Amino acid sequence: MPSDAPPSQDDVRARVVGAAARLLNEHGAPALTTRGVAQAAGVQAPTIYRLFGDKDGLVEAVAEHVMATYVAAKRSAVADTELDPVADLRAGWRLHVEFGLANPGLYALLSNASGRSEPSAATAAGIEVLRARVRGLAAAGLLRVDEARALDMIHAAGTGTVLALLEKPAAQRDLGLVDDLFDAVAGRILAAEPVTSGDDRITTAVVTLAALAPELPGLSDAERALLDEWLRRALAAADDSTGARD
Repeated sequence: MPSDAPPSQDDVRARVVGAAARLLNEHGAPALTTRGVAQAAGVQAPTIYRLFGDKDGLVEAVAEHVMATYVAAKRSAVADTELDPVADLRAGWRLHVEFGLANPGLYALLSNASGRSEPSAATAAGIEVLRARVRGLAAAGLLRVDEARALDMIHAAGTGTVLALLEKPAAQRDLGLVDDLFDAVAGRILAAEPVTSGDDRITTAVVTLAALAPELPGLSDAERALLDEWLRRALAAADDSTGARD
């Protein structure tokens, strides 16, 4: 009578990641030790090193596992072309905060506060989704700042919002802060409607053209690169001019 086949490496890896995710969710980041994870998964500690290289590799795998559904949901929202780009951004902001509050241990490991020198692959994927949202705002002529500045401001404010809320017990959290901070950031980077006059009109026009440049027909790669350089210089000059008036 044939014996049961031993579990595959993929099965063992999935069991270890699942056990680590449960420990992180139930007991927080301090519980995510090699020995604790090995015991919870029913494997020897060397198995973890063989599969993940080190603890950082395990943390990265757990982050990928827990954030997979989250990032997929964000991507599907970006693909919803019928959604207003500002409403799309607000929905993504709320989803980001909800994820952080629901997964405080993982969020701490993924945030800069954990001492990471580089963002995790899961965090980088989320930023790319945010970048797509910002590009949609730029293409609609709604950005008052360049895309890079808008991306940095939204990402920093979103991370700060989650960390500020996590500092307090759940019962003491002011969830009105979520929309208030979004409105504060949006008020700085967004126009209520496409800008056609006033001090912001040049910046908005340049940012919009830069967002649409990849779709312009009839241009060679060299011409697109040259156009990108011209737009960057024009945007820098417009920013300098605005700063001088302020």
